[in-house]
Amino acid sequence: MEDINFFDKVYQVARLIPKGRVTSYGAIASYLGTKGSSRMVGYAMQAAGSAKPPVPAHRVVNRQGLLTAKFHFGGDLMAQLLESEGVKVENDLVQDFKTVFWDPAIELAL
Repeated sequence: MEDINFFDKVYQVARLIPKGRVTSYGAIASYLGTKGSSRMVGYAMQAAGSAKPPVPAHRVVNRQGLLTAKFHFGGDLMAQLLESEGVKVENDLVQDFKTVFWDPAIELAL
């Protein structure tokens, strides 16, 4: 069996985030059994632009719901992408964060 690298594992999880939902770097790291590697998940999201199939990196935010990666998208594109999916964003912060939060540890445990 082929060994999958960490970034690819992150991408596999991120691709499962439904439209209209968000998750955090830490939630993905925790789900992958690497709880202390939130920053590495962030690096993976930063490099996701060329991943095939595409990775919805705009759905990954920090643990408070802040769009900390917005500068990688340029301007307000990250917020616009989320809002086009029905996620409300004000001042770079996801509104109703607890309601739209998608926890892979819960959602993928089925």
